[in-house]
Amino acid sequence: MSGLFHRRILSVLLPLAFCASAQAQTVVKIATIANGDMTIMQQMSGEFEKAHPDIKLEWHVMDDGELRKQVLSDMNSGQANFDVITVGTYEAPLWGKKGWLQPLNNLPADYNVDDLLKPIRSALSWNGTLYALPFYGESSMTYYRKDLFAAKHLTMPVNPTWDDVKSYAATLTDKSQGVYGLCLRGLAGWGDNVAFITTMANAYGAEWFDQDWHPRLDSDEWRAVLTDYVQMMHDYGPPDAKSNSFGQNLKLFSQGKCAMWIDSTVAAGMVINPQISRVADKVGFAPAPTAISTNGSHWLWAWALAVPQHASHKDQAQQFITWATSQAYIQDVAKTVGWGAIPPGSRYSSYAQVKYQKLAPYAEGVKQAVETATPETPTLYPVPYQGVQYVSIPGFDQMGDAVGKNISDLLEGKKTIDETLNANQQIVTTIYAATVQAN
Repeated sequence: MSGLFHRRILSVLLPLAFCASAQAQTVVKIATIANGDMTIMQQMSGEFEKAHPDIKLEWHVMDDGELRKQVLSDMNSGQANFDVITVGTYEAPLWGKKGWLQPLNNLPADYNVDDLLKPIRSALSWNGTLYALPFYGESSMTYYRKDLFAAKHLTMPVNPTWDDVKSYAATLTDKSQGVYGLCLRGLAGWGDNVAFITTMANAYGAEWFDQDWHPRLDSDEWRAVLTDYVQMMHDYGPPDAKSNSFGQNLKLFSQGKCAMWIDSTVAAGMVINPQISRVADKVGFAPAPTAISTNGSHWLWAWALAVPQHASHKDQAQQFITWATSQAYIQDVAKTVGWGAIPPGSRYSSYAQVKYQKLAPYAEGVKQAVETATPETPTLYPVPYQGVQYVSIPGFDQMGDAVGKNISDLLEGKKTIDETLNANQQIVTTIYAATVQAN
């Protein structure tokens, strides 16, 4: 009697146990940035979950500032709130060196690491080891209105200079018609106005530090940069330019209010998309401007996916980031959304696609901008640091935010040029000394 009872109980419990086991899933927590490419990744991720029924993805989507704050807090504390984090070329090598990120040495053969654009791959590595996989890469370029140029009998050079830009902006500005000759980033922050202004400074021959790590933020070159920047923003830019970052300028340009705009190459597909841009058929593309130097005149950046060393589910996290940055993923986006929506600037194979070349007249220019960026020689003269629109050292995020705030004050008229140069020199000197002591 008891044996029969136990067999009956087992016959009920075993299927239930099997079902519970089959439904058990590892939850992989992902911290990422709120932008269009990442939104597509989130929408496409159902395909990954179908192929990996034992993994469930949990998304934590934030704006740029909140993402950096959350992730840096986790890294400093050694916590593991996320299994996958979104990082940039600034963080990946520094955090890899600190041992904060999982090294990515054992990627599957079909991932084809050699297909990653070499400058992007190098920028996400430390000591020859990848610590993050690029979701998309970018440089900077000049967008301009071909119709407005033609109306004024202007021709954009193959390689424009800042003198060219100033001259064209003066000619093209017509504020009575709501047309501004030049739209540039004004919002304070190391990833906002400082990213843009540092590339401009490189072209002018300015530098953040000399060979002996002495700050150079009060040099004559920096004076020239900030003088021209403020003059162009005041005379040829839109009102309230101090609040404008990538998104605001993208909107202005797409509405036909900017004759020229210098910013990230990721905007290229957006400004020619008629669903987004009123001037889609009128956009021309040119390299970012140079001055006395071409070194560091256009930036290099990638948003990439990494696995924290203290993550709870490192194997599953690596499976996800491998999928999300693969050639197969790019092909799936092309089939599902269209070639114009693929993550740009990450793989050579994307630029070998005939369909992409036909749909994206900017594609070769983007690839060339990424490949010719000079993070290892970012300035006219030798310097001890790497990085184009940032300095690849601990503490630069703090330096850049402080400098960006001072430049914003200059733009608003709250500081004079001398006050701004002195304030920038002092704050960078102070933060650098504290960072060296702490490290």
